[in-house]
Amino acid sequence: MDEKLRAEQLRQELNEHNYNYYVLDRPTISDFEYDRLLRELEDLEGAHPELITPDSPTQRVGGQALDAFRQVVHQVPLQSLQDVFSPEELRDFDHRVREHADRVEYLVEPKVDGLSVALEYQDGLFVRGATRGDGAVGEDVTENLRTIRSIPMRIEGAPGRLIVRGEVYMPKKTFERLNEKRELEGKPLFANPRNAAAGSLRQLNPKIAAARGLDIVLFNIQFWDGPAFETDGASLDWLKSLRFKVIDYALETDMARVQEEIFRIGDGREDYPFDIDGAVVKLNDLTERASLGETAKFPRWAAAYKYPPEQKQSVVQDIVVQVGRTGVLTPKAVVAPVRLAGTTVTNATLHNQDYITEKDIRIGDTVIVQKAGEIIPEIVRVVTEKRPEGTVPYRMPAVCPVCGAPVVRDEDGAHIRCTGAECPAQLLRNLTHFASRDAMDIEGLGPAVVESLVHAGLVKTPADLYRLREEQIAGLDRMGKKSAQNLLAALEKSKRNDLSRLLFAFGIRQVGQKAAKVLSARFGTLDKLAGASMEELTAIDDIGEITARNLVEWFASPQSRHLIAQLKEVGVSMVSTAQPVGDLLSGLTFVLTGELSAFSRKEAGAKLEALGAKVSGSVSRKTSCVVAGEAAGSKLRKAQELGVAVIDETQFLALLGEGDADRAQVLALIRPEDPDREKA
Repeated sequence: MDEKLRAEQLRQELNEHNYNYYVLDRPTISDFEYDRLLRELEDLEGAHPELITPDSPTQRVGGQALDAFRQVVHQVPLQSLQDVFSPEELRDFDHRVREHADRVEYLVEPKVDGLSVALEYQDGLFVRGATRGDGAVGEDVTENLRTIRSIPMRIEGAPGRLIVRGEVYMPKKTFERLNEKRELEGKPLFANPRNAAAGSLRQLNPKIAAARGLDIVLFNIQFWDGPAFETDGASLDWLKSLRFKVIDYALETDMARVQEEIFRIGDGREDYPFDIDGAVVKLNDLTERASLGETAKFPRWAAAYKYPPEQKQSVVQDIVVQVGRTGVLTPKAVVAPVRLAGTTVTNATLHNQDYITEKDIRIGDTVIVQKAGEIIPEIVRVVTEKRPEGTVPYRMPAVCPVCGAPVVRDEDGAHIRCTGAECPAQLLRNLTHFASRDAMDIEGLGPAVVESLVHAGLVKTPADLYRLREEQIAGLDRMGKKSAQNLLAALEKSKRNDLSRLLFAFGIRQVGQKAAKVLSARFGTLDKLAGASMEELTAIDDIGEITARNLVEWFASPQSRHLIAQLKEVGVSMVSTAQPVGDLLSGLTFVLTGELSAFSRKEAGAKLEALGAKVSGSVSRKTSCVVAGEAAGSKLRKAQELGVAVIDETQFLALLGEGDADRAQVLALIRPEDPDREKA
């Protein structure tokens, strides 16, 4: 078959499958078969780039990272809605509408708690997408929106210009999986799906947005230069016929029925794939809407009914402490079962000791419970008049309830954390961090494989990784002989890593990559570092008192000493192989921007640090020099505005002693006050 014809056939077939899966939620082929078709299209377009089209499914994976988002002035403002909080306020809204409208029919729909965006199509092709911003001006997030598979890249039957409005959200199940993954990787957790969606949509790297599993639902036509619609419902039905994912709605003429629908939506909020923070009531007739108009802030023809958090009494039967994968001890109240927001609640988060002390929550107390943000059960207050005699204030344990290691309070005072290097509760997170790229860099040992190894009972400490046998690994799900051999080779290679990688892999608080490199170069061996005193450690630049104390306490722990002994036994190197850090660029701060042909940014940064420089991610008046590669963006412009020295890749190579240009001239550009300074 002709390549062009086959590419078009594949695009149509894949777009159809995307619609079935992401809009209708009715997949018609297996993931394997879909991936096979997509791979065929990728191969075709790779061999014939001229066949790539803007609406191709291959263009959804995320393109080149952006330096910043461009501003977009909305042709039609993306207004917010006036909130109402009670049936009385809703009736007042209805009364105002009926004073001016002859035909009153309301469209009632759930209010999705996400991030509002406008999608723009020209002659059926998706050309731009922007956030709401302040309603008048938003940000261009087109590349990130392309990664949302329920957004069609091309539509049929809508010639001319079409702008539609929708709400981008992160499905609840996706949010749970994302936070589980972030916890394993030791990253901060997102507070709720809305924050996760907003953070994902505003990623400068579209590949990150593509991996976040965002979705969208449309609820309005902002502009169309085609025939006008008579009602909002008709316009939504038309959008649905164009294969958009559209919000479900009900039509009611009586306010009592409107309230019933609002309460029905509220009672069923747990069944929606997205979070909702209310229900929207809108006049359906578009001509009547125009006659009512709008205030400076809100349209007069719509309102958002906000659900009050449902509160009920319960009794604290116990307080238990859970140890998270990052070692944080989190207290949880076990409460008598109570029905809230559609589910039965038996536990309520207590956050930390300060929260318990502030509310004076005790075992046996009668308490008022609600769901924070309609998601997480929490205790609002204690009904002190019902407190039984003999209750005592609660205090967090002094040792980890899982492994018995001492606990410490974080420097910011927010969390109490287990210090055990071999704590079983932290095993998944510790192993994932240990194997990560910036730590021991064990290729093929990602979170999924770590989880499989732990669940199979094959690994209980990092040292156990080096005792694995080929047949054990090959027997895991999605692993085979070749994968097992590759993983064993990567493990063997990691034994020869520099001490700094091992030190960072231990996950000692406040000991990041930079501190690990400094300590490794200074002491040379792990044994010498383990025997260092507070005075010796704090005498080192960049090692403060808190970091020094964390090191001393970590090395004094029996679990830490056992882990070190086990790693020595399996042959992991504990010696620094790094060259001594030079001081050619000491006292200077560099920023890298754009693409370098000879190095990645990470490699270039390491080269600079080896010469004593500091590497920063942002330009300020304290920046000494910006290294500008190809396609340098906003950082280069800021450096020029501030008068910061800028060098290109040729000059950068000279600075490293690897190019043909004169290093002294480059140094003079960076250090104009000291042009002759050059040390080997």
